[in-house]
Amino acid sequence: MNLLNLKTKSAYAASLALAFLMACNSNSNQSAEGETKDSLVVEKDFVFGDTRPFEQCHASTLVRLDDGQFLIAWFGGTKEKDPDVGIWLSKGQPGHWSAPVEVAKIREDAHWNPVLQKTADGKVILYFKVGKEISHWETWVKTSDDGGATWSEAYELVKGDKGGRGPVKDKLIELADGTWLAGASNEVGPWEVFVDRSEDKGKTWTASPYFKIDTTEIKGKGAIQPTLWESKPGKVHMLVRTTGGVIGRSDSEDNGKTWSTIKKTTLPNPNSGIDAAKLSDGTIALTYNPDTENWGSRSPLSLTLSHDNGQTWAEKIDLDKGKKEDEFSYPAIVSWGDSVAVTYTWNRQKIAFWKGSKADILKLSGASK
Repeated sequence: MNLLNLKTKSAYAASLALAFLMACNSNSNQSAEGETKDSLVVEKDFVFGDTRPFEQCHASTLVRLDDGQFLIAWFGGTKEKDPDVGIWLSKGQPGHWSAPVEVAKIREDAHWNPVLQKTADGKVILYFKVGKEISHWETWVKTSDDGGATWSEAYELVKGDKGGRGPVKDKLIELADGTWLAGASNEVGPWEVFVDRSEDKGKTWTASPYFKIDTTEIKGKGAIQPTLWESKPGKVHMLVRTTGGVIGRSDSEDNGKTWSTIKKTTLPNPNSGIDAAKLSDGTIALTYNPDTENWGSRSPLSLTLSHDNGQTWAEKIDLDKGKKEDEFSYPAIVSWGDSVAVTYTWNRQKIAFWKGSKADILKLSGASK
């Protein structure tokens, strides 16, 4: 192990866990009302500094808690796919983040793609993958009833599954009828998209058939990692990462039970992660890398808005940009009211955070709306 020996790592994790709990307790008196007194961030913030207990980090996820604080998780270790990679967590607000704590490490296989979800009753659910290879990873789950201070024992989402059930990268959504719908994908052979649905608040799951994809429009291995939203009750929409140099789209008119063929959009995509969120007025905010080449540049990372349910995309800003070889990737986005928060990988060295309102985005883009 190139990072820390097991004894040192265990001691470090224990000390950080104590610091994390103290931070959670001290922050618990901070109200959402107090947060509104602060000006919104229009520049990125780093969740941790240069000193960290892992060499690389990637694939962040976030939720906003009822008190206005954020929980952010990611995978970290020597490098992606190495057996020492686990799931790490921090809590707070810009400029005030708790020290990273490893909250999931069930065995010495790589851990991947955490996804955080907050339920209506305030419980936080952490989904994550475990396995030596993406094609045969498993989906595991932990839950927290106290805003991420303590976590349950991990359990498999679908016992015995190999290949990945539940959310593969982006948050799941709760439909108007109460159904939980998770965007999922499989990378055994062709890249294929499906949805996993639960009608009992996540206790049991049913996987859909793989989606059809228009291979005249989208070339290569296929599509993975859907991001979802519901525009009206029963009408669900999906954008997907593809190998064809564009973002793909599929739509459902029946609560996500059946879906249209995945077709290309006008949005470029270099085969890199994307994520979208719906604001309270119906605006869709999407964050993505706008490069047209398969396995192309993951710089810049952009944020764009749609006012017509994703048919066209208007205002766009760059959250981060640098040299072509830089990596600002795998964004996660959440919304509340007219505001959004985004986390993303910063050159595999840090997790960056940005938040702002729709008005901020319009102003930064130069729009006159």
